[in-house]
Amino acid sequence: MRTIGTVVRGVRAPIIRQGDDIAVLTAEAVQEAWKEAGIAPRDRDVVAVTESVVARSQGNYATIRQIAADVKAKTGGGVVGVAFPILSRNRFSLLLKGIALASKKVVVLLSYPSDEVGNHLVDLDLLDAAGVNPYTDMLTVAEFREKFGRILHPFTGVDYIDFYRELIEGCGAEAEILLGNRIQNLVPITDAVITADIHTRARSKRLLKAAGCKIVLGLDDLLTAPVEGSGYNEQYGLLGSNKATEETIKLFPRDCFEVAAKISRLLSEASGKRIEAMVYGDGAFKDPVGKIWELADPVVSPGYTAGLQGTPNELKLKYLADNDFGDLSGEALKEAISDRIRAKTGESLVGNMVSEGTTPRQLTDLIGSLCDLTSGSGDKGTPIVYIQGYFDNYTNE
Repeated sequence: MRTIGTVVRGVRAPIIRQGDDIAVLTAEAVQEAWKEAGIAPRDRDVVAVTESVVARSQGNYATIRQIAADVKAKTGGGVVGVAFPILSRNRFSLLLKGIALASKKVVVLLSYPSDEVGNHLVDLDLLDAAGVNPYTDMLTVAEFREKFGRILHPFTGVDYIDFYRELIEGCGAEAEILLGNRIQNLVPITDAVITADIHTRARSKRLLKAAGCKIVLGLDDLLTAPVEGSGYNEQYGLLGSNKATEETIKLFPRDCFEVAAKISRLLSEASGKRIEAMVYGDGAFKDPVGKIWELADPVVSPGYTAGLQGTPNELKLKYLADNDFGDLSGEALKEAISDRIRAKTGESLVGNMVSEGTTPRQLTDLIGSLCDLTSGSGDKGTPIVYIQGYFDNYTNE
């Protein structure tokens, strides 16, 4: 039997610019990697390209002035509530600038003890010591400071309460910061609320509407169409955007299923094998030290080929070895386990003890997380990831 299973390679690519055909450039880079590394393509190899370069190739950008124009048109530009933004200069600061430029006053409701993706404003132990209940207690900044003092983010060294207040005021709007987890508390303060959470946005909108809020928007409702020549994303709006310059954001890419399909077609034709493809963004994993959940994009993969749909359907080898075949060893154990794997059908194994511990996450979330960890977010220069053997099992020779 061969000894190598799944192999993941980061593939370098040229610096992508607006107007480049990202599918063609990706296919060309992968074919060069095949030659350089002596890779023999196999059926169900996976090629993934990061959403960042897809959006760049599409020129999917917007300025804070264009954001402001959309916010003002949709809210009226008076007192605007902003609920549950994540604590991020890269992800949210320019969006807040655009909102502030469009408004007379911005009331920001920060969730605590942490934001949605795990950036902490205050430790749970401090809440316990102060007798504060984050589920019911809404605090002003003065009350928060009195109980907890000034707390800096452990990674960035930023006091996000002051940072967001100063940012709003720097745009000429009045700022009010509140801390709480009941979004309904904004309804008596303003008729217009933009809920800035990512994965809980549907619930937040439902609660606001039920509480009688007149104008309820999410970040996914802004820049869903071009505004004054801006980029846009009809499905996700401002969700998944990143800071590009001090005045510009890069939006989440569009048409990602079409991009993945073209990459797959080009490489399948070039290799004679069935090559799967996907566009990936943030991985879905949590940092155990900083307690930050990485997924600040609305999804891990905004586009992929049909062969990447679904969840793994795997047997737990250690369960078979310890239970069903606990009396076997050596070649007999190998053959017994191999036979059991070969006998596996396409029927779901969820809930079956023999698959216990193989969490049924979406394949695109698993593979996208693998890709994000491989490419990183710094200077590796590998926006393309090539994966072989991901769908292999113990029986593949």
